[in-house]
Amino acid sequence: MAILASPRPTWRGDVPSDFAIRAARLRAEAEAEEAAVGPIRTSDPEFRAWIAAFEERARAAGISARTFARAFDGLQLNTRVLERDRNQAEFSRALWEYLDTAVSATRIRNGQEARAEWRTTLGRIEEQYQVEAEVVLAVWGLESAYGAMRGSEGIVEAMASLAFDGRRQEFFEEQLIAALQILEAGDTRPRNMTGSWAGAMGHTQFMPTSYLQFAQDFDGDGRRNIWSDNPVDALASTAHYLAEHGWVYGQPWGMEVRLPEGFDYRLAGEQERIGAAFWNQQGVRLINGDPIPDHGPASILLPAGAEGVALVVFSNFRVIERYNPADAYVIAIGHLSDRIDGGPAFQASWPRGDRALSFAEREELQRLLLAAGHYSERIDGIIGPITIAAVRSYQDAVGVTPDGYASLAILQRLRGG
Repeated sequence: MAILASPRPTWRGDVPSDFAIRAARLRAEAEAEEAAVGPIRTSDPEFRAWIAAFEERARAAGISARTFARAFDGLQLNTRVLERDRNQAEFSRALWEYLDTAVSATRIRNGQEARAEWRTTLGRIEEQYQVEAEVVLAVWGLESAYGAMRGSEGIVEAMASLAFDGRRQEFFEEQLIAALQILEAGDTRPRNMTGSWAGAMGHTQFMPTSYLQFAQDFDGDGRRNIWSDNPVDALASTAHYLAEHGWVYGQPWGMEVRLPEGFDYRLAGEQERIGAAFWNQQGVRLINGDPIPDHGPASILLPAGAEGVALVVFSNFRVIERYNPADAYVIAIGHLSDRIDGGPAFQASWPRGDRALSFAEREELQRLLLAAGHYSERIDGIIGPITIAAVRSYQDAVGVTPDGYASLAILQRLRGG
């Protein structure tokens, strides 16, 4: 996926001084590639008809005929991508199993080594965007294993295939138009625009629309290149994204806490955002026994219920949610950043005897909560704040500890009426 000269160079610290020379060579290569582009070819007649219709929409959005032809040359319907999209909802792991991988000893060590290798550049990024280096490193580490697993799917082909499939047509057409706008601007070439099957690109896995809004040219070569072996633009882009969504420098994302005996579990959840003084009055303490510091409105989270780790989370938790809204992802980013910075592992245990609910079971849980009068939203199988609040309401009604934990035990109790 690299677009620089082979063999692959290794950078230490700041960007190499001959970047401008390489950028000039890339522009010349791109011009030669454009001249060699032939007519659009694809073997699927329906897909070919869809491409023809989509070209009109792309041209209306300002995409030139040359850019469109280059992007779609030789493109095929990617059935592998369609299969991944249709089956993704069935994937489910318990939070602790996810964290075992996401915040493994290897990932922590590699993050610390990357921090040492890129210390100068990371320091400049931190100074400019006011986002801690370890947080940027955690995103890099979780999204692509520090650049080792950036994805190899052609983004235009993947987005076109998913838009043609129609399950989320509007979303993927928007991403496809954005990808073409990136090519129109000359930031990269079609063969280099690779990433995940779902459209996330580069070292820190930006969707095309996020790229257009937040990507940065930090190395000054005239391109916002998040695909290169050099991660500098991608790391700066991530810091910029977090900063623009309200990151507060010097404030933690969250901290592990110990709840007092008799704690009112109805107060837990993201919907309750209360100052540290209140939580301290309730007897909540950091895991080391200290009072909760005042970092503004805070929430108590119980991601595995009353028997697992308890967290107090601040506004930066919600900033990470803008990158990916899943609680497991946010906790993994926050905890990995702490561990890269030398912080301890979580001290409390997880209920490892439990298993995660399958997608079908999560949908069933919502349907049963709806029937019982505790849930009124769409049945989507997503255990977010609304479903957690519904579980808590049901638990409170039947005399169970209202910790909001969507467990198999709660599902079985709902099944029994």
